[in-house]
Amino acid sequence: MNQKERMLSGLPYKAWLDGLTEEREACKALIYEFNRLKPEERPRIPELLKKLFGRTGESIWIEPPFHCDYGWNIEAGENFSANYGLTILDVGKVTFGDNVMLAPNVSIYTAGHPVHPDSRNSGYEYGIPITIGNNVWIGGNVVILPGVTVGNNVVIGAGSVVTKDIPDNVIAAGNPCRILRKITEEDRKYYYKDREFDVTDY
Repeated sequence: MNQKERMLSGLPYKAWLDGLTEEREACKALIYEFNRLKPEERPRIPELLKKLFGRTGESIWIEPPFHCDYGWNIEAGENFSANYGLTILDVGKVTFGDNVMLAPNVSIYTAGHPVHPDSRNSGYEYGIPITIGNNVWIGGNVVILPGVTVGNNVVIGAGSVVTKDIPDNVIAAGNPCRILRKITEEDRKYYYKDREFDVTDY
């Protein structure tokens, strides 16, 4: 098993061997192009993301700047959108469902290093996959750590550090992130806290 295979299996691996450095450099070249698009070139954003990611839906948008390690290890469903400053360390696979919205400065880290200094100084690191479900809104400056699964229909509050799995249909926030409450049918009539919609076309 080479180092790339070890990386994709969630085993300790060395990131500078077996072509991994070259794959990251190829990603950086495409990211460089993406992050330096002129305003009139912004219609190219979906095209470049479809070239970069392993799989996407038809509708995808990320506001530059954006950074990732490999790109091909990210899969996004339909209607994926992310605001400025998204960072994805996609050493492990990162999978997004349909209708995922990310606020500014979200960080998704599959990568990690051993705790013990001798182990860490050996150069071995690891990547554990992260999965985000359907209909998820992740607030600004959220950090999601290795191995986390976020369920369907979830809202993660701004500034949260998500260290454990989050089940379906909840609002969760904090550091560490914890469930605040369930999302119910009553929530449908509000657009912000106790402010009710004055429209019905949704």
